[in-house]
Amino acid sequence: MGGTETLERPAAGRPAAARVEHFDVLIVGAGISGVGGAYHLTKQCPGTSFVILETQDGFGGTWRTHRYPGIRSDSDLYTFGYRFKPWVGAPIATAEEILKYMGEVIEENDLARHIRYNHKILSARWSSADNRWTIEAERADNGDRVVITANFLWMCQGYYRHEQGYTPEWPGMANYRGRIVHPQTWPADLDYKNKRVIVIGSGATAATVVPAIAGDCAHLTLLQRSPTYFITGRNANDLADTLRQLDIKEEWIHEIVRRKILYDQNAFTQRCLSEPEAVKKELLAGVRAYLGADYDIATHFTPRYRPWRQRIAFIPDGDLFKGVAAGKAEVVTDEIDGFTEKGIRLKSGRELEGDIVVTATGFNLSVLGDIAFSVDGKTLDFADTVTYRGMMFTGVPNLVWVFGYFRASWTLRVDMVADFVCRLLNHMKAHGLKKVAPALRREDADMKILPWLDEENFNPGYMTRSMHLLPKRGDKPEWQHSQDYWSEKDQFPKIDLDDTAFIYSR
Repeated sequence: MGGTETLERPAAGRPAAARVEHFDVLIVGAGISGVGGAYHLTKQCPGTSFVILETQDGFGGTWRTHRYPGIRSDSDLYTFGYRFKPWVGAPIATAEEILKYMGEVIEENDLARHIRYNHKILSARWSSADNRWTIEAERADNGDRVVITANFLWMCQGYYRHEQGYTPEWPGMANYRGRIVHPQTWPADLDYKNKRVIVIGSGATAATVVPAIAGDCAHLTLLQRSPTYFITGRNANDLADTLRQLDIKEEWIHEIVRRKILYDQNAFTQRCLSEPEAVKKELLAGVRAYLGADYDIATHFTPRYRPWRQRIAFIPDGDLFKGVAAGKAEVVTDEIDGFTEKGIRLKSGRELEGDIVVTATGFNLSVLGDIAFSVDGKTLDFADTVTYRGMMFTGVPNLVWVFGYFRASWTLRVDMVADFVCRLLNHMKAHGLKKVAPALRREDADMKILPWLDEENFNPGYMTRSMHLLPKRGDKPEWQHSQDYWSEKDQFPKIDLDDTAFIYSR
């Protein structure tokens, strides 16, 4: 249970003594993963004391950080929403709608009292002598240092740096007289009305920003180095609408529609692997239906890779393509040679003039929150570890990281990992165990050790840029994050907690 004690510390510019609180579990982050984890902890491990530390001044994670125009989900809320909380809106939701949904989960389950905002974690130190983590955090609102100890760390902070997006360094950027902004840190005072705007990027963020602002701009150019695959369709679910007409309970609708979507997604993923050319033709036909036979689909919307090697975003009601067809947005496919005073010079020699450049160029990866970790006094480098199913790491005690899916909704793994964590905590409590850490088994001695992701299978830029920072994987299912929800949903409930991959101690 939670408690308070006093920890003596050297007075290097800080108080010699600090109040220390102790909890059974410390959850890092009050985003979609942390709120989901907290819910499951209250339901599956009643009586467990826990606290959630959140860097921002409110819950929501991505949906609070990202405030660019049009911000919305790029996957359906029947699967991005929690399994325990029915979604009753349109499948593709705005950030505001997602925050409202999360707020209801917090209120309905009395989770607010467990969350502490404006707490940035600086370090996490494990002591085998005490079988606990010591977490030091800094409060953003007053600068105070906070020390908390916990038996178990549940890392729910996501996988990218919220405070700064990724913008490449191009020659001449300092000479550009306009304004350069990244969607992740969209300025509240940015006035793009009647301005010439260049949006750099080809992924879900660019595809969201462009239709949201194109109608207000004097001219908008979507500049991409290479195209991305998109799926178009109505922002509605016919099955859900039919079931509502039949006055079916929302809990049943949520489960039925969720299962149908997951079934269809699995079939689509398998087709991407088994018949990629057929799927490619279908996806391009969806784009051509909006842009017409004369548009240069081959140049601007035909990717160089097979479907699903990178995430495929959903374009609700084809709004991006409608804007292009109506002349509100121009698509340019070329590489950047550098910036000029007036805009961007392309390698083809063309110059694009713009008052504002939006760099929708991706994330900066954050490996477990960029926290300074140590185990028994030794600095922990997660790149030196091997992952157990993409959530635990060899030699790292009492810690689980929630890393969701790229080919399915992130939150599917939030629920799944939460089931595992709660089962593990209950198992340890029942057997009087204080510590658990994964370790390679005798039969894993000759296993190949590989990078976190197979780049031939999935290769988004933000992952490939930072692969050297991530934990390693093995070539066995237990020692990798397969990105395959449809296999893991059956495997996770069957994980043997007495497997020799888990090293326990009292």
